Amino acid sequence: MNPIIYPTSNLKKSSDFIIERGKGVYVYDNKGNKYLEAMAGLWCASLGYKNQELIDAANEQMSKLSYSHMFGGKTHQVGIDLAEKLSAMVPMNNAKVFFGNSGSDANDTHIKILRYYFNAIGQPQKYKIIARERSYHGVTIASASLTGLPVNHTHFDLPFDALGVLRTDAPHYYRGAQAHESETEFVDRITQNLEKLIIKEGPETIAAFIVEPITGASGVIVPPQGYYEKVQAILAKYDILFWADEVITAFGRTGNDFGCNTMGIKTPDLMTLAKQLSSAYMPISASLVSDDIYQALVEPSNKVGVFGHGYTYSGHPVGCAVSLKTLEIYQRDNIFERAALLGDYMQAKLQTLKDHPLVGEIRGKGMIAAVELVANKKTGLAFLNGDIGNFAMKSCQQLGMITRAIAGSSLAFCPPLIITESQIDEMIVILQQALDETLIFASKNNYIV
Repeated sequence: MNPIIYPTSNLKKSSDFIIERGKGVYVYDNKGNKYLEAMAGLWCASLGYKNQELIDAANEQMSKLSYSHMFGGKTHQVGIDLAEKLSAMVPMNNAKVFFGNSGSDANDTHIKILRYYFNAIGQPQKYKIIARERSYHGVTIASASLTGLPVNHTHFDLPFDALGVLRTDAPHYYRGAQAHESETEFVDRITQNLEKLIIKEGPETIAAFIVEPITGASGVIVPPQGYYEKVQAILAKYDILFWADEVITAFGRTGNDFGCNTMGIKTPDLMTLAKQLSSAYMPISASLVSDDIYQALVEPSNKVGVFGHGYTYSGHPVGCAVSLKTLEIYQRDNIFERAALLGDYMQAKLQTLKDHPLVGEIRGKGMIAAVELVANKKTGLAFLNGDIGNFAMKSCQQLGMITRAIAGSSLAFCPPLIITESQIDEMIVILQQALDETLIFASKNNYIV
């Protein structure tokens, strides 16, 4: 056992899988084995590995200005350029940008800004945040409280009540629908539940509603048609801000520039970006707020003398330089348009597995998907624990592909956006073989009902 405390891992198990290098959509372990990286790391290595332009951008910036902070009005041109670029790209009005280091801390920043904002406009009682069951928004104290996954809560004694975190339904029709309920009826019911929650708590106490346009770690949940239209109408009715957590779905992942545009979300008030912002070559995140929110912060910060929030590495110049080059490549090489076309191809290829005895549902948009494995295909009965998902994930790995078991027994797919059709075909061949091996294991050990 080495001295590392591994994140999101079983601490009783030692490390035995050492990734040594990567190139394109493949990574290689320290034994020379090659793996198709079907998760783009953790939903983030959009341009794959060993992209020389990104490496050169980092080297050039390190040579020019390896570090400078942004406290007290200090800044640098590369940070200004990135903020201006993002403000112009996002589906918001004159967005203002705060830089951080991860999606988790970016969501923490938003919680603090929300409190600051409502204090500034004389509504300190308006601090509660509605988050959904089966959501993922990070793992810091505050962002983990927004997250709706029990594994991120157990033993941590998170301050849900103190932070004013409320829960509403996950928009997953396959798992959440009642008997004989249509998708339209399902959407009507869960959005009515949202409105009832708002009325019960008092709309004057609720600051914002946070969503992933399409979820990631909770199982790649794609809400049914009409869901976001009804949600936004309810929020507008009660003067509640819409907060889009686009840490996974931004920058082409769903086949559009942003997940909001894929899912028909109009002009969010807050957006969270990270991961594909730098293609994961440098840690960086961005918390974006509307100009109205920002303007309300200005005079109170003047009275105090400082806006008392910021990180040592906020707007790190190397991270900003790599992110700027990443955005340049996206636009120059039409990566978003390419992702839309290849996303349709990947989704169609995955659907060829829908009749496999273990497959309950295949869901996704663009270049993000999940294949949910079930104990009973006819009823959709879920496996009692994560054994089958973990077996399938390890089977994929042994066959030369990295995926991730999420939400119990779903396998996630989120390959680099530079993947080719032939490499998607390779992904499907490996997945088919892994599913067959998993079926044999599940049948022998009485997991199938």
